[in-house]
Amino acid sequence: MSSVKTAVFPVAGLGTRFLPATKSVAKEMLSIVDKPLIQYGSEEAEEAGISKLVFIVGRTKNSIIDHFDKAYELETELAMRGKEDMLKIVQDVVPEGVDCVFIRQPEALGLGHAVMLAQAAVGNEPFAVILPDDLIYNAEKGCIRQMIEVYEKHHASVIGTQTVSMEETHMYGMVAGPQIEERLAQVEEIVEKPSPEQAPSDQAIVGRYILTPAIFDKLKQTERGAGGEIQLTDALAELRNEEPIYAYSFEGKRYDCGSKIGYLQATVEFALQHNELAEDFKEYLKQLEL
Repeated sequence: MSSVKTAVFPVAGLGTRFLPATKSVAKEMLSIVDKPLIQYGSEEAEEAGISKLVFIVGRTKNSIIDHFDKAYELETELAMRGKEDMLKIVQDVVPEGVDCVFIRQPEALGLGHAVMLAQAAVGNEPFAVILPDDLIYNAEKGCIRQMIEVYEKHHASVIGTQTVSMEETHMYGMVAGPQIEERLAQVEEIVEKPSPEQAPSDQAIVGRYILTPAIFDKLKQTERGAGGEIQLTDALAELRNEEPIYAYSFEGKRYDCGSKIGYLQATVEFALQHNELAEDFKEYLKQLEL
């Protein structure tokens, strides 16, 4: 049984990079082939043994709530028509034994603020944070399961990282510190969106965290930082002074689905792995005059 039982999904953002598609549809509900981004994240959490999903939503994100709610009319219709395969797909959106909690973020005050709102649902236990814009694929072991294994060994917060070019450091929180194991370093520096000249390394934070509950007190003391928002990175920098934090370079491929090119790359590559579509899609791509 996993020592981490809760995953927090901060999904209150406006998704302005995908306008006009996100004018009326939550960006997390945009589909990669036949499954919305948010479901890839929830399945990654479930694969790691997590049984409580906490969604921090904005007032325009009712489609996320609806997606994880029971669709009584649809399920009844599918059952009456004998479409058992489709019925199972719908029911498996929230597997048995998994609970969903929805918390409204009244205004967009940043990732740190969104995480802070989850305290009552999380309690005094370690928890995961998953940003569904970052779609991470590993056929053998999901990113969060890898990170929980690190947490269970070291009993400290773990940040998912990957190597980026120095020209991209202004887009990420960046970390640095001595390597203690393969793929694992202890964080000594953490900076939110530095210029290439100020970046402490080429290790960027991506949307996966395992955090101890001590982060909540730090978030409450954190003033607004970059972009006028409460930054989770700033709270982690303070937490590092009191307890160790580790940076884990996960195994798997990350797709930045918060960008249009990353979203398209994920769509193509997931289609090429899809049980029903792969062969036909490969043939279609061969026929394109690129």
